[in-house]
Amino acid sequence: MLQAFVDSFKIPDLKKKILITFGIFIVYRLGTFIPTPGIDGAKLAIFFDNLTRTQGNNLFGVMNLFSGGAIHRLTIFALGIMPYISSSIIMQLLTVVIPALEKTAKEGEMGRRKINQYTRYGTIILSIIQSFFIALWLENPARFGGLEIVQFPGWSFRLLTVLTLTTGSAFIMWLGEQIQEKGIGNGMSLLITVGILSRVPTAAFQMIELMKPGHAAASGAGQVDAIKIIFMLGIMVASIMAVVLLTQGERKIPVQYAKRVVGRKVFGGQSTFIPFKVNNGGVMPIIFAQSIILFPATIGVFVPNQFIQQAASALSHGHVGYQLSIMFLIVFFSYFYTAIAFNPVDVAENMKKYGGFIPGVRPGTPTVEYFDYIINRITLPGGIFLAIVAVTPDFLSYALRIPPQIADFFGGTALLIVVGVSLDTIKQIESQLIMRHYEGFMKHGRIKGRQRAAY
Repeated sequence: MLQAFVDSFKIPDLKKKILITFGIFIVYRLGTFIPTPGIDGAKLAIFFDNLTRTQGNNLFGVMNLFSGGAIHRLTIFALGIMPYISSSIIMQLLTVVIPALEKTAKEGEMGRRKINQYTRYGTIILSIIQSFFIALWLENPARFGGLEIVQFPGWSFRLLTVLTLTTGSAFIMWLGEQIQEKGIGNGMSLLITVGILSRVPTAAFQMIELMKPGHAAASGAGQVDAIKIIFMLGIMVASIMAVVLLTQGERKIPVQYAKRVVGRKVFGGQSTFIPFKVNNGGVMPIIFAQSIILFPATIGVFVPNQFIQQAASALSHGHVGYQLSIMFLIVFFSYFYTAIAFNPVDVAENMKKYGGFIPGVRPGTPTVEYFDYIINRITLPGGIFLAIVAVTPDFLSYALRIPPQIADFFGGTALLIVVGVSLDTIKQIESQLIMRHYEGFMKHGRIKGRQRAAY
C-alpha cells in the first residue's frame, strides 16, 4: 500500500491532481478560522460551550461536525456545504417531477451543465435566506443568556453577514467543483470528510480528559476506563469492516449477447454481467438525510413559535423522533438515489438494441421487471444497514455515558462518510495506477470500482 502511494507521485498527471486536492484542503481549512465581521467570538465560544454541556450533541453540534468547527466560531465558512447539498436534493426532486427538467437532464453534457447551473443558483438563494436568519438570531441577546454577541446590530450588520456567509458558501461550492475537475475524488464529499477529520483531535482530547479520575464526574459524564475504550474500538473496527463489505458488495447479473454477422465479420456472442451494488448511493443517502433532518431543527431555532419549537425539539439529535426519522430518511434516499443513478428501462432497451439478454428472462418488459425486482431486494437491506450504523453513536453515548461528540467517531454518520469517501477516492487513484501499469493498493487483485460492464 505504501508503495502504491509512492507510485502515485511518479505519475506527473496524478501527482498534479493530488497536490491540487491537498492545496484546496488547506485553503478550505484556513477559511474555517476567518471570523465573520462584527461578532464577539469570545462570547460566542462561551455560549456554545455552555450549550454543549447542557444539551449535548444538539443542532449546532451536528452542523459543527459537517462544517469542520466553522459554525461554533461563526467564520466565513459557517454555512459549510449544506446549502449546496440542499439545493442538489431540490434539483434532483424537481428533475423527477418536472418533465422539462427531466428532458434537460437527458441532453448529455450540455444538460448536465444546465442542471449544475440551476443548482448553483439554488445554493446562493438558500445561503442568503439562512445567513439572514442567522444575522437576526445573533442580534437577540436573550437567546445567548444576556451575552451581546453583535457589537453594532442593525441592517448594516445583517447585510454584511448575508454577504459574508453567502460568499463563503459560494466559494466552498467553487472549491468542490475545482476538486471535481482538476483534482481527484468527489469534491463535495471530500470537503465534508476533511471537516469531519478536523474534529478528531478535539474528540481525542475529550477522551483523554474523561480518562482522568474525577473529571468525568464533574462534567456529568461517565468515567472512561480501559474496558470501555476496548469495547468502543471493537465497535469502530466492526463498523469499518461492515461499511467496507457493504460498499464493495454487489449482485452480478449475467448478460449474454447474441452473435451477429455483418459481412464477413461476426460480432457479439460474448458473456458479460451488470453489477448491481448493494449500496449504490454510497454516502449520499446519509448526507441527504442529515440535510433534511436539520431543516426543521434550524427553523425551530430561528423562529420564535412554540409549536414549531416543540416539533423541532422532538426531531432534535438524541431524541427517539430524530432516530426514527433519520433511519426512515436514509432508507428513502437509498431508494431515491438508486432510482436516479440506474434506469432499468434505458438499460433494458440498450440490451435489446444490441442483442443482449439475461438467460431465462425475455427481453423488453420482463427484463425491466426483473431489474426492478433485483434492485428492490438489494437496496432495502443496504439502506437498513446504513440506518442502523447511523444511529449507533446515540446508543453508545447513552449506554456508556460518553459525550456524543466522541461517540460519533466510533460508528455513525461521521464514520460512514469518512470510510465511504476514502474508498471512493482510493478507487479513482487505483484506476489511474493500473491504467499506467502500476500495481494498485491491493497486492493481489484490486479494489472493485463503480465501473459497470458494457451492455
